[in-house]
Amino acid sequence: MSKCAVFFGSLLFFASAWPCYAQAENASHNWPSFRGLRASGVGDPAKIPATWDVESGKNIRWKVAIPGMGHSSPIVWGDRIFVTSAVSPDPDPLLKVGLYGASPDHTEDKPHEFRVYCLEASTGRMLWERTAHKGPPKVKRHIKASHANCTPATDGTHVIVSFGSEGLYCYDFAGDLVWKKELGYLDAGPSNAKDLQWGYASSPCIWDGKVFIQCDTRSQKYVAALDIKTGKELWKTSRDDWPTFSSPNICLDGESPQLVVNGYHHMGGYDALTGKEMWRLSGGGDVPVPTPLVYEGLIYLTNAHGGRAPIYAIKASARGDITPKEDGASSEHIAWTRRAGSYMQTPLIYGGMLYACRDNGGLSCLDFLTGKKHYRTRLSKKGQGFTASPVAADGKVFFSSEEGEIHVIRAGPEYELLAVNLMGEITMATPAIANGQLFIRGQHHLFSIEQASPD
Repeated sequence: MSKCAVFFGSLLFFASAWPCYAQAENASHNWPSFRGLRASGVGDPAKIPATWDVESGKNIRWKVAIPGMGHSSPIVWGDRIFVTSAVSPDPDPLLKVGLYGASPDHTEDKPHEFRVYCLEASTGRMLWERTAHKGPPKVKRHIKASHANCTPATDGTHVIVSFGSEGLYCYDFAGDLVWKKELGYLDAGPSNAKDLQWGYASSPCIWDGKVFIQCDTRSQKYVAALDIKTGKELWKTSRDDWPTFSSPNICLDGESPQLVVNGYHHMGGYDALTGKEMWRLSGGGDVPVPTPLVYEGLIYLTNAHGGRAPIYAIKASARGDITPKEDGASSEHIAWTRRAGSYMQTPLIYGGMLYACRDNGGLSCLDFLTGKKHYRTRLSKKGQGFTASPVAADGKVFFSSEEGEIHVIRAGPEYELLAVNLMGEITMATPAIANGQLFIRGQHHLFSIEQASPD
């Protein structure tokens, strides 16, 4: 939860357009937020193995137990990894993965510890842990979710951690609390079943000394920017949408920086400096989860639930209400649209290909500029669910099934499966890639995978 030659060419453009963007976060050893830099899902070009074996230890640099349960992804800055978890007094909290129609919630009324962990990336050694909050969860969660769904974000000095209704926290790299902010009661669930609660999942993002958050819930509906040093609110813009579970992203293409968000009634872009709405789009799936993806002057939005599954490629210059008059139509603001969207996963653009994977493992590979289909296949025929978003590096794309199978394919216009690696435990979190290491968070452990040196 963030092409190499093309990717770094884009970075050069961004750096010239927005000097504050050309900071240390661009270094290959950093993965500063959900899906890495600007949620691209693309890691450094260092060698990442296609195969590993947890039991024998082949290409496993280290494996560390993480107490509690959390679906948040690890983030990496230099030799520091940050990850969150909700520690329950129940040693085996309910977690049901797979493909099933019912979507029940789960009440947990015993006190949880909402924790932040900092580990050494090179060794897996635990450097510090902090309990941000302790108490019974304020909202119920989906039986496939956790109470620590939101991935942290860092700028190399501050670590921003969201636990939803349990608050937003800022730590420094030594583990000292810098500030905290109550976000209030965030009641999110399906719009057509108001008695269900599925938990909060939107991760914060950082740009230019600002923390951006998206709260699309029944109880509160807004996007906001906070000062990263103090937590002071810089701007806040109300929204009117159904509950969403996606994270915001920053687009630096075009005339001015914009915060882009997913939605059902209100996908859109907001001026990142003022919060003023720049454009909006309605339609698509009614439970938006994927994070907007930004690449080469286009903003990619997808959602899939309730019978519709579009992918929109929106021009960064879009302004006003750009909702197409006809389903699937392009316009002066929409480069292309196609019914190949994903419900849970954020798409990936790598080497000119756009990869969109559905929760049943149905994978579409499209041309990122035109939407033309290169291929469509099924990653697994075992009926497994796929929730974690794909990541890529070293000419490979990694897809994690909920059952702990990591499918590795060769990047390109033709499907080629390189390996299926078994983690031995449930994997709901999106992996991270930094400094030649692939970090995979399982239900119980955090793994570092690295190409072993030849003897």
